[in-house]
Amino acid sequence: MLTFHQLDDVPPSFGPTIISVGNFDGVHRAHQAVLKDIVQRAQQQGAKSVAITFEPHPGRILRPGSDLKLLTPTPEKLHLLAATGLDAVLLLPFSRDLSLLTPREFAERILRTALRACEVHEGYNFHFGHKAAGNVQTLTEFGREMGFTVKVFDEMSLRGDSVSSSQIRKLLQQGRVSRARHLLGRPFAILSTAGRGRGYGSKYTVPTINLSRYDELVPQDGVYVTRTRVGEECFDSVTNVGNRPTFGADSFAIESHLLNFHPIPLKADTEVEIFFLQRLRDEIKFPSVESLREQIAKDVQQARRYFHLAALPKR
Repeated sequence: MLTFHQLDDVPPSFGPTIISVGNFDGVHRAHQAVLKDIVQRAQQQGAKSVAITFEPHPGRILRPGSDLKLLTPTPEKLHLLAATGLDAVLLLPFSRDLSLLTPREFAERILRTALRACEVHEGYNFHFGHKAAGNVQTLTEFGREMGFTVKVFDEMSLRGDSVSSSQIRKLLQQGRVSRARHLLGRPFAILSTAGRGRGYGSKYTVPTINLSRYDELVPQDGVYVTRTRVGEECFDSVTNVGNRPTFGADSFAIESHLLNFHPIPLKADTEVEIFFLQRLRDEIKFPSVESLREQIAKDVQQARRYFHLAALPKR
C-alpha cells in the first residue's frame, strides 16, 4: 500500500480512483465494509482504491479541550488499512487551512483534481468541508458536476449497537471489551513497549510485565483476560489496568501477568501488545499484599478456564 503524506505527494498521473474519506479510527466493521467495497470496485474498474484520512484527528484541532483518545494511533491505523488491500492512503495533515476549505473546494482540489475520483463511497452520516457543511447529498450533487458517482452506506448495527468509533469508545470506557470486540471485528488492543526497570539486554525472568506510558484510549480500570505479545512471542495473560490501590499512592499502570511463562529476551524497544478479551472484575483495594496475591491466583484460574473453553472445538 502506498502512503501519501500530503497532497503534493500524489503523482499527477495517479488514478482514476475509487475513494472513501474518513477518520477510520478503529477501522471497525463498518469501515471494513466500505473499504472492502472500494477495493472490489477498483479491481473491477481498473482503478486505484484510496482511503483519505487525517493526521492529527480533526477532533484534536477543532475541539482542543476534548481530550480525545484514539482507538488506533496512526501507525496502527495505517497497518489495519493496509490489511484491507487498499492501493493507497492519503494521510492529509489536518491544519487550520484544510479545515477552512469549503465542501466545494475539498471536492474540486482533492477528489477531482488530485485523485481523479470516479467513485466516492461514504457512510450515511458523512460530513466534510468547513464547519462540516457538506453531507452525502452535497457530495452527490458535486459528483454529477465533477464526474464521479457517490455510493452511500446505511448505518450498520449489531445486536442493537451502532457500529461506530464513538460507540466503541463508550463500550471500552465501560470495560465492555467483549462487546467492543464484536463491533471492531477483532479484539481491542494497545501497543507500546515494556516499562523501565526490567533488565533490558538480558533474559526477562519474571512473569509480570508493565506497559510503558500509553496516552491513547484504554479500557475502564479493572482486571481483564488478555493475550500479551512480547516481541515475537504471545502469552495468555491477565492484565490489570488502573492505579493499584493496594500499594497506596496513585500509581497508574497497565500490568500483565503472563501465563505459561518462560524467560525471554527483552530490550528497551521490544514491542508489547495487549489484546483485551474479557473483563473479570473491578480493581479492588485489598487489606494486604497477601490477599491481593490470593485474588490474583483466582483471576489466573478464571483466565485459564476462559482459554480452555475457547480452545474447545465448536459444535
